[in-house]
Amino acid sequence: MSTWATVTLLLATLLVGLVAGVFGCYAVSVMPGLAKTSDETFVDAMRRINVEILNPWFLATFFGAGALSAAALVLHLRGNPVSDAARAETGWLIAALVLILLSLGITLVVNVPLTGALGVTGRTDPSGARAAFESRWVAFNIARTVTAAASFGCLAWALRLSGAAS
Repeated sequence: MSTWATVTLLLATLLVGLVAGVFGCYAVSVMPGLAKTSDETFVDAMRRINVEILNPWFLATFFGAGALSAAALVLHLRGNPVSDAARAETGWLIAALVLILLSLGITLVVNVPLTGALGVTGRTDPSGARAAFESRWVAFNIARTVTAAASFGCLAWALRLSGAAS
């Protein structure tokens, strides 16, 4: 595996791990903590968190995870002939890419729109907004956490295989 391919795979693994970690922290601490608050506090806290999370560091990590996972796969495929023993990594890299794209897709298709709606309706009807938001957002957060963590595992294993092949 070339130096660029190795560095790209290492960075993809790091960013996917960070994304999985953010999602996992919501699952095990943020949402359980907010579940014990009033409707007004819950809505206000989620609105504030969702404003703050839209920063260059998070966005670079979030979108970079998918982009670098794709780049790692492309560089791997370009650098290894079909008969090469390093092809054992290919399936793991494909699985990792599919899983992180699924996780990012869940975020963009489900979690982000729910958060946007919470920001609008939460101002006038915190109880109704929370009822429409909380259980669905939490369920899909768990789904995106599991898919991101599984992607991380696949990338870590591909990284392990790439070291064994060299």
